[in-house]
Amino acid sequence: MATQDFLVELGTEELPPKALKTLSDAFSQGIARGLEEAGIKFGEVESFAAPRRLAVRIRSLSDAQPDKSVEKRGPAVKAAFDDAGNPTRALTGFATSLGVTPDQLDTLETDKGAWVVYRTVEQGKPTVELMPELVEQSLAGLPIPKRMRWGAHRTEFVRPVHWVVMLFGNKVIDTPIMGLTPGNKTRGHRFHCPKSLIVPTPGDYEVVLKQEGYVIADFAERREQIRAGVTELAEKEAGGKAVIDEDLLDEVTALNEWPVPLMGRFEERFLEVPAEALISSMKEHQKYFHVVAADGEMLPLFITVANIQSKDPAQVVSGNEKVIRPRLSDAAFFYETDRKTKLEDRVDALKPIVFQEKLGSIYDKSVRVAALARKIADAIGSDPALAERAAMLAKTDLVTEMVLEFTDLQGIMGQYYAANDGEPEDVARALNEQYMPRFAGDDLPTSLTGCAIAIADRLDSLVGLFGINQPPSGTRDPFALRRASLGVLRIIIERQLPLDLQTCCEWAEANFTVLTEKNTATTVVDYMLERFRAHYDEQGIGAEVYLAVHARRPTRPLDFDRRVKAVEAFRQLPEAQALAGANKRVSNILTKQGGDSIGETVDASLLQDSAEKDLAEQVNQQADKVLPLFEKGEYASALTSLASLREPVDSFFDEVMVMADDDAIRNNRLALLNRLRNLFLRVADISLLPTAG
Repeated sequence: MATQDFLVELGTEELPPKALKTLSDAFSQGIARGLEEAGIKFGEVESFAAPRRLAVRIRSLSDAQPDKSVEKRGPAVKAAFDDAGNPTRALTGFATSLGVTPDQLDTLETDKGAWVVYRTVEQGKPTVELMPELVEQSLAGLPIPKRMRWGAHRTEFVRPVHWVVMLFGNKVIDTPIMGLTPGNKTRGHRFHCPKSLIVPTPGDYEVVLKQEGYVIADFAERREQIRAGVTELAEKEAGGKAVIDEDLLDEVTALNEWPVPLMGRFEERFLEVPAEALISSMKEHQKYFHVVAADGEMLPLFITVANIQSKDPAQVVSGNEKVIRPRLSDAAFFYETDRKTKLEDRVDALKPIVFQEKLGSIYDKSVRVAALARKIADAIGSDPALAERAAMLAKTDLVTEMVLEFTDLQGIMGQYYAANDGEPEDVARALNEQYMPRFAGDDLPTSLTGCAIAIADRLDSLVGLFGINQPPSGTRDPFALRRASLGVLRIIIERQLPLDLQTCCEWAEANFTVLTEKNTATTVVDYMLERFRAHYDEQGIGAEVYLAVHARRPTRPLDFDRRVKAVEAFRQLPEAQALAGANKRVSNILTKQGGDSIGETVDASLLQDSAEKDLAEQVNQQADKVLPLFEKGEYASALTSLASLREPVDSFFDEVMVMADDDAIRNNRLALLNRLRNLFLRVADISLLPTAG
């Protein structure tokens, strides 16, 4: 079957920069999915995205669907013909519905009798007929929260659409798309090339735009060109290093078709303002990259990316310098003004700010978190008084001018202002560290006071919201409780903190008087332990290992983690599958015989067979060896040691009848098995691991 390259381009007004990459990916994926469902073969799928265009190119696209064999079953042969062999009404009706005559039908022999069937070959539709609908379907499925109309059109899209290119080889597919008739003409840069450009074939698309239209259509190419240009400019012009935030780089890439990096300056006096405030101002409002010296100190420089090759770049730089000056002046003013009022004098200003309608104000939350942080600090060997102090000041920077203007600086400015107020270093640092980790993979608090505040703040939210029956749902998590749970687990595990979630959640629950749900602490602990599943999945540890540990419900995250690592190591041992199978067998036997009512005291005088005597001796020896290891939390060493029980366990099941006729002997054997199983259960329920056979 012949193939051609296919191209579709949607020309629009400037698309939302933060959504451009997502829209582009969804557009190409939607078309590819449509082709797969239609059964049309195709090669590489390439996406293009720039401020005024979304495009997709499909390489080696078949010119038609493959022909498809069709078989439709009709009535049974017995019901299709009368005694004289003439077609019945059932047969003629079936044939008429298909537009054929009875003599064009076949028969099909099956084990349930013979049937009349209609067989034909359905010819595949030409690709040029199918592509407009597939493109429209993909556009309709784009993740656009709110669509708009323009002019007299009834068409809706994220931005007005002004032209469409749709080519199959060198031929235009002129079926209307988005209310417009496609052609082979695109448009160049709004200023450098404000005219139509002919795209002869799909393969010429990005070449024509770059060479004639001053447009780099490939998002990834444009992105790397900006990165290289910004980096080179900082090194060449200032001997410094441009700090490139990846999200900002994506946004700048989405704002420019023909990017030209330019360096500007600002007054050195602004460097007295915390660097984070200057960076936030430049990044959020102006989309500038900042520059640092070799020692990491911020330089009074910025790099902007212009969407034009100016004949007088100095004018562009000057314009940007004029724009950034009042922004930085605002930041400097806010910083100077805020420092005149101490954070402790701002505590009362938190009272009118609602945290959650039923759970009270930010002030109420601060009081609860302070009480909880004090207990947590004591439990982890930190200073309870410092933790309590930090918790009461933790949210006060929310009412400063700087944070009201730059909300991403919460915590960061708190640390600066606390240091300015003369607060202890641990207290100041904790005001920033309370928000750590802010996202997956982010840094954790470095101080124990910071750990105490970060944990207490998250647990207060979890317990409070679960306690008024507002847990996260499958689609809604407005208070980011999933992220809060993972943050608590990460802090406790990676900072090696000896905390019990059940105890901490009970402490948190005791601080509330408005909770309506029963056993809130236990519910929250169960929810948090469930978050471990995804945590270990990201580390490549199988769900069965997590489930084996979770079955024992250890509520100390550090202990939970050690058990998981131990079971994962045990699972790699050659004895693991056989012992998992034996544990499953033992579990089934004990469950049928009364489960918890069975003790584990073994009477040596009732042991008869050599295999059971050997197992009993080996279990005794292992118990003496591993119980001290369990007490120390050395689970990996304990499980490795218990792996030596494989042979005596196998021999026991091969040679010993557990369910002996004599009650005393049977119960003694059950007690032996119970003792064996309980040794493993000190770590996890390994019967949940994959078994041999």
